[in-house]
Amino acid sequence: MQQLTFDERVNWFPHLAPDGRHTVYLSFPPGTEGHPADLTVELRLLAPAPRTLVELPGGQGTINVNSWSPDSRQFAFVTYPSVFPSRS
Repeated sequence: MQQLTFDERVNWFPHLAPDGRHTVYLSFPPGTEGHPADLTVELRLLAPAPRTLVELPGGQGTINVNSWSPDSRQFAFVTYPSVFPSRS
């Protein structure tokens, strides 16, 4: 094992692209314990320094399995739906 990130965020689930050139991972806000659901999280790319690709509602389940395309050009992820109170 080797640590890949060195920031205050709580980083989980690194997924290496099939070509070995990129790594995407799920980044939780600082102080998050574990890898819970229902938070605003970031998907970050390690290339070579971390950069945020997207901020989204998610958490546990967003990228649990490696979901890179075979050509390493795309990856899939899950964003949680927004929940709005019903209007009466």
